[in-house]
Amino acid sequence: MSQCVDSISSWMRSNRLQLNADKMEVMWCSSTRKLPQLPSCPLLSVAHLLLQSVPFETSVSSSTTISQRPPTFRELSRCFAALLQLRHLHRYVTDDCFRSLVVLLVNSSLDYANFVLVGLPAYLQRQLQSIHNAAARVVFRLCRYDHVTDALAILHWLRLPQRVDFTVAVIAFRVLHGLAPPYLNQLVRVSDLPSRHRLRSSSSLQLLVLPYRLTTVGRRSFPVAASLLWNSLPTDIQLSLFLPVFRQRLKTFLFRQSFPDFVL
Repeated sequence: MSQCVDSISSWMRSNRLQLNADKMEVMWCSSTRKLPQLPSCPLLSVAHLLLQSVPFETSVSSSTTISQRPPTFRELSRCFAALLQLRHLHRYVTDDCFRSLVVLLVNSSLDYANFVLVGLPAYLQRQLQSIHNAAARVVFRLCRYDHVTDALAILHWLRLPQRVDFTVAVIAFRVLHGLAPPYLNQLVRVSDLPSRHRLRSSSSLQLLVLPYRLTTVGRRSFPVAASLLWNSLPTDIQLSLFLPVFRQRLKTFLFRQSFPDFVL
């Protein structure tokens, strides 16, 4: 863990950033049976970096009891309270300005570190998706029971599963192109395996999917989830050389998954 923090700190220094240890938190991922084995002492590399025990929310926070319980109660109430306050500003600002405020105060809080929502149960996804639906209704001044699909499509807001896939795929692209911290370099191309050099798969763009045991834990780990998602992307997206091009193609692909009946 200390080496991981050191890698993050060195990467931030190379990008003219500084790691604030007083505001940094750590999230341990472990089963309930292995919880007593987790260290509770400060990390060696950063004296002020302590492990805290707080309820797990949508945002990345340190937790010693991560489960798939609704991490959304406090987040839902916070976002709905922000939307309630924003409704009173709609008449005083332009539509574009109001839309920017909704994205800044509501959508950004849900998109923050949403890669931890990979493999989230459907009932939790519906709870988080309800925030995006309510935000779209506020932007277009729709009633509570009006259909919101067209509003989301016009705003070009992806649905929650596609938003999570977008974040994971962008991180995978950064890892494969050397744009991510070294501790994330856990993705292996099939073409890089020595046993595949003479096979037809040596020219493949697929990633090696590591074996895992549990779908609730192992399949949600970054190497497995990112590899499975990357292998499901079309070839033209995988062949993208630049991040802006990759993001644009990926957004179009995921948008068609979110709204298959909407004509671009």
